[in-house]
Amino acid sequence: MRKRDDRTRLLHMLEHSKEAVELAGDMSKEDLYDKRTLELSLTKLVEIVCEAAARVSPEFQELHAEIPWQEIIGLRNRLVHGYDAVDLDILWDVVKLDLPELVNALERALGSSKP
Repeated sequence: MRKRDDRTRLLHMLEHSKEAVELAGDMSKEDLYDKRTLELSLTKLVEIVCEAAARVSPEFQELHAEIPWQEIIGLRNRLVHGYDAVDLDILWDVVKLDLPELVNALERALGSSKP
């Protein structure tokens, strides 16, 4: 049953990563500073990606070491516990630079795992 749980977590990561990338779309970093709802939405979507990553089994993480699991999990801790000090520049870079790469890695990982 663990394999299915991992697949579910990966699907959550993929879905929320794609949603964050799409939401940021053609917006600029300045929009992130000017639109509180965008900041809150992106923060929550990234938190969900990170929380789902933390729930992926160590065995699966080891099989897919190309995904930076510990960095993703560490980001979750910073977002949740440092809620009053979220660096919007870092959040923007995560959404615009890191999540598209993560989407690709997750799609490959999901393609290689069986339901």
